[in-house]
Amino acid sequence: MTLVATLFPLVCWFAYNYGVPLLEKQRPSLSVIMSMQRRRWVANAVNRETPMDAILAGNLMGSVSFLASTSVLLVLAVFTAFGNLTALMGTLDIVGIHAGYSTQDVQIHLFVTLAIFVLSFFSFTLALRQFNHFCILLGAIEQSQHTTRDEIDAIAHLNTLAAKNFNNGIRAYYFAVPMVFWFATEWLSIVTSLVTVAFLIHREFFSSAHRVAASVAVLASRREQERG
Repeated sequence: MTLVATLFPLVCWFAYNYGVPLLEKQRPSLSVIMSMQRRRWVANAVNRETPMDAILAGNLMGSVSFLASTSVLLVLAVFTAFGNLTALMGTLDIVGIHAGYSTQDVQIHLFVTLAIFVLSFFSFTLALRQFNHFCILLGAIEQSQHTTRDEIDAIAHLNTLAAKNFNNGIRAYYFAVPMVFWFATEWLSIVTSLVTVAFLIHREFFSSAHRVAASVAVLASRREQERG
């Protein structure tokens, strides 16, 4: 049961990543709606010669870079916990949340926690690289010439891929929370993992941000139809 509780947040993270695309076939998620807006962004960027698009892309890359650096610090913190395992076990006993785990149980748990933060680091660095490519492609657009729809779609798709990896890295932080609750009891880790999944599903499909983004997408679609 201890091992199951340790692996359960990681399993929930992977299950969410593979399960949400199935739900998106029935109802568009917030990420899908924002992907439509990313396409609009690129389509409008080809018709203006201002530094605004570079500033927006730079802000995105700054956020990703900050979280990637944070993941490195968290990885180092977990390594530090490995080196001070005896002190960690003593601290858990002092604060009264030690659930009778053995040293081996804690070592395995720290290893899984380390894996989560390492995967988040890879997600953030991949997102950073893809946002960098997006900036290059966006800057390579020639405003004086007609840009094809295929070119716009390709650049917007690269932006969407970067956002997907960024969101995946953010979810690693969410599912790291149940890993902390594991130190109290394994059942609390499992319950927190399920609550986290429910929270993420609500945020993607039923939140206020989803409703606002959907409304904007509908209004933009109507305006484009009227222009057409």
